[in-house]
Amino acid sequence: MGFHTFASPYDWSRIAGYKRTAKAAFGGMIDLSVGSPVDPVPDSVRRALTDAANDPNAYGYPATIGTADLRTAIDDWFRDCRGVDLAAVGAAVVPTVGSKEAVALMASLLHLGDGDVVVQPAVSYPTYEIGTQLAGARTLKVANVADVDSWRDVPGVRAIWVNSPCNPTGETLTAAQMAAIVTAARAIGAVVLSDECYALMTWGSADAARRADGATAGLDGIVPAQCALADDVCGGTADGVLVLYSLSKQSNMAGYRTAFIAGDASLVTPMIDYRKQIGQIIPGPVQAAMAAGLRDHASVRAQHDRYRDRLGTLVSALRAYGYATNMPDGALYVWVKAKSGDCWKDMAALAEIGIIASPGEFYGAPGYLRFSATASDRAIADAAERLAR
Repeated sequence: MGFHTFASPYDWSRIAGYKRTAKAAFGGMIDLSVGSPVDPVPDSVRRALTDAANDPNAYGYPATIGTADLRTAIDDWFRDCRGVDLAAVGAAVVPTVGSKEAVALMASLLHLGDGDVVVQPAVSYPTYEIGTQLAGARTLKVANVADVDSWRDVPGVRAIWVNSPCNPTGETLTAAQMAAIVTAARAIGAVVLSDECYALMTWGSADAARRADGATAGLDGIVPAQCALADDVCGGTADGVLVLYSLSKQSNMAGYRTAFIAGDASLVTPMIDYRKQIGQIIPGPVQAAMAAGLRDHASVRAQHDRYRDRLGTLVSALRAYGYATNMPDGALYVWVKAKSGDCWKDMAALAEIGIIASPGEFYGAPGYLRFSATASDRAIADAAERLAR
């Protein structure tokens, strides 16, 4: 057994040539490709990391399940920011070393393999497919996972990936859509895997839609994307539902590798045991930093507003350049149809003015591009000036 082989177009080395062109452009390169945060880590997080640097949880082995304080912080975050009572729905939690490893290992930890099918959006984060391949299972890509008729009668479906807000498109799902997914999955004995890493990064007209859908402000006025563990989605029980969340974007903690899985205790508890054996444990001081990040709502709100402003600037500039686009519902990217019809041709044209985007082929749509707002205010303003020329 072990890991199976995988194949993916998600190879950043493929844009190296475009970067060389962009670096030679007047003013140099502006990289709007990889969604890696550039803003400072909150002071509260840095203080917590320093204060815990010589705690017993630092010089001794940390707990796989996280400290009592971290677990309390996660519970409080779900209640205060997502409107979810984890205990009431019977959910268990395990911290993960970033969300990417949780995504990549998910199919394997669920014991999926030959003959099993994992449903995912056709346009989506590439690691969903890579994780399915590593487990030896088969991927079924559908245009819209909320269209349950496209997958519920397919033999062998064991799991369904949901991503709202979506990377790369920014689309969000309503409570009714997510509830329909959960209901259909349970009917066939499949697990709903809800990647909610951008849950607090929501924008524009989507706010009004979520309020109409019954959503309430979860953090200092932010209306979060719908949570799969909310009562109106899961029906008051976490059975067959797992939610993933990360602090990489909300708190600029990508390098800290802080994330977690929450949901069906019968699924999470065995994952804890496996993680103990393979050493997938968040370092003790980082657990303290993670708890601080979850509690620092003011810094999350400030980061939310930075990204909102950058996205607004980027959307206006891309329109001026000739792309048809609007403010995304959520996440940190502007997803546009290539003007040439081919992402690589557009990549070449953009590189000539020093701008690097992500080719849509990486996400399953070679006719599109993704522009990331995870760049500094200065870089976004410079990109906007070049696009408007």
